[in-house]
Amino acid sequence: MNPLFFRKTIIAATGLFLCVFLIVHLSANCILLLPEDIARDLYNSYSTTLRESPLIKIIAYVLYVSIILHAFYALLITLRNRKAKPQKYVVNHSNENSTWTSQNMGLIGTLILLFIIVHLANFWARIKLGMGEDVRLDHMGNKDVYEVTYSLFQNIYFVIFYTLISIPLALHLHHGLKSAFKTLGFYHKKGLKILAKISLIYAIIMGVGFGIIPFIVYFK
Repeated sequence: MNPLFFRKTIIAATGLFLCVFLIVHLSANCILLLPEDIARDLYNSYSTTLRESPLIKIIAYVLYVSIILHAFYALLITLRNRKAKPQKYVVNHSNENSTWTSQNMGLIGTLILLFIIVHLANFWARIKLGMGEDVRLDHMGNKDVYEVTYSLFQNIYFVIFYTLISIPLALHLHHGLKSAFKTLGFYHKKGLKILAKISLIYAIIMGVGFGIIPFIVYFK
């Protein structure tokens, strides 16, 4: 198998898996919009189920591996493309054949990777590894993940950071979702037009959803 095709296939497959994960993740975040007495118990019960279910644990490991492979092979392809074109031409007509997003997926991906690191440090490291402040238990005996999330989004700097990062996330998802299906061999002309619309709608929902929830929680 051609090495470049193999790398792109891995990026496409892991990317689609991550797109599905984001749907589930955003759905869970919507719990934060409910009244506090309902949201706290529901969110903490949901988080406890994720930590204790053997099946979810397997999916979590697949998620971690997917993020690493997706970022690693994307980096390899980005470096390969830069090496192939070490000098920029005085006149550049690349915008006529590709979008700004497709030309800057490396930069956008780096911003998202930075966000993932910050996000894991604030949630995964504290809740699963016990790093930083101790996570209290709620009245049902579950780790109060709701309180961790709520407290974080009372910091306006984190709120702004999470909201701003939703913009490159939406751009990445819009371009990546379309490209993933093409990489996997989907070239139906009418189907690609429909897929382009679905990708746009999906990207908007994910971008707006992840971007607006922190602000709602902040003013809640």
